[in-house]
Amino acid sequence: MKALIPAAGMGTRFLPATKAVPKEMLLVVDRPVIQYVVEEGLASGADEVVIINSREKKAIEDHFAPDPQLEETLVGRGKKAYAEAVHHAGNLPVSFVYQDEPLGLGHAVRCAAEKTGDEPFFVLLGDVIVPGNDMLNRMKAISDEHNGASVIAVLPVPDDQVSRFGVIDGVEVSEGVWKVNGLVEKPPVEEAPSNLTVFGRYLLSPRVMELLASVKPGAGNEIQLTDALDAVLAEEEMYAMVISDDEGFDTGTVATWLDTNNRLYARKNG
Repeated sequence: MKALIPAAGMGTRFLPATKAVPKEMLLVVDRPVIQYVVEEGLASGADEVVIINSREKKAIEDHFAPDPQLEETLVGRGKKAYAEAVHHAGNLPVSFVYQDEPLGLGHAVRCAAEKTGDEPFFVLLGDVIVPGNDMLNRMKAISDEHNGASVIAVLPVPDDQVSRFGVIDGVEVSEGVWKVNGLVEKPPVEEAPSNLTVFGRYLLSPRVMELLASVKPGAGNEIQLTDALDAVLAEEEMYAMVISDDEGFDTGTVATWLDTNNRLYARKNG
């Protein structure tokens, strides 16, 4: 099974910083955001982590490339811990494919179709981190219990935030697990079927990748992953795993990135 990390976006909310530095390379406590995500993918048991990158974001590839000269220099200066950190990042088993046009999340995922073949696959959004590295394994267990069904992670939010996110419609079938009947993108609170919002971790059946090939541009004239999930619901079951807000952290805006840094720094040094 492959773990796909879409990372080709422009990082518009962080401009002008992201004009030169990819958003995924912004530091959270002691390492770039994307390193957390790669390490989570590897901890899931995936046999390969695939970053869907832009050709302009070479810094991401440089980060995961070996640099023995830098390691040697650091060791020579008595900075062994830094050398070990560089070695660790540069030797993580990561591969890259490219999204040459910014045509949406669904299009980004489809760019890795040759990697996933006819197998289920994980999708890990690159601006969300899960330091505990256990979420994907729990999702896999739910999928296994339901004949290989797709599973998405969902987070409860206050009613006044519901309209900012994709929301599931469904019914709870066991504690913390819902059977999904539909997905609604950014509904008004009075029309929202629940307060469970799509979080950014997916375990998807091979049929989702097949359907992405025929999804037409939707919101923002982009190919939306949500549209393929809606389409697969007509053919297959899908489940949602409810998580708490201390399991995963959003770094997609300046405010949430700062909050994530503060919370994880306090956790590490508490």
